[in-house]
Amino acid sequence: MEITAERVKELRQRTGIGMMECKKALQESEGDIEKAITILRKKGFARAKDKMSRDTSEGSIGSYIHLNGKIGVLVELNCESDFVARNEEFRELVKNIAMQIAASSPKYISSEEIPKEELEQEKDIIREQFKDSKKPPEILEKIVQGKLSKFYEEICLLNQPYIKDDKVSIEKLLSAYIAKFGENIRIKKFARFELGES
Repeated sequence: MEITAERVKELRQRTGIGMMECKKALQESEGDIEKAITILRKKGFARAKDKMSRDTSEGSIGSYIHLNGKIGVLVELNCESDFVARNEEFRELVKNIAMQIAASSPKYISSEEIPKEELEQEKDIIREQFKDSKKPPEILEKIVQGKLSKFYEEICLLNQPYIKDDKVSIEKLLSAYIAKFGENIRIKKFARFELGES
């Protein structure tokens, strides 16, 4: 099998190891990148292991300005390689997520980020609303969980329905792009500004 410059470059990007060593490993693995990484690791190239265990360190920062400059968003979307970060579809995804944040004003990326006190307060409010309903405790807990799902949709970006297709959540949208690019993609942080808001 012929070893193309593109495959050598991809292996080099994934491992941080020199071109000649990458080419030799690809020849030995008959062009299989995963096997080539294993070969490099067995040969003691520690940097390959370091690269593979690293989180998403590439990506792009996108912005979106709406309503004649009344709302602005900055978002950092991370991926694993510069190759994906420069891809036109990836950049379009960054812009669409910035638009989502402008339109739906989330407070957090995921429900894990919600402070415990805020979550408990929301549960108390829901329980208070249904305290006179005389429902059994197990039914009341199901109602609380259902209402919490709606609460997450309002304030957590990953739980929100995508503004361009409300049958898909932002989390599912990201999953589709992860499958498409074969790389981990995550929203690292965002900031939303609205004129007159503190």
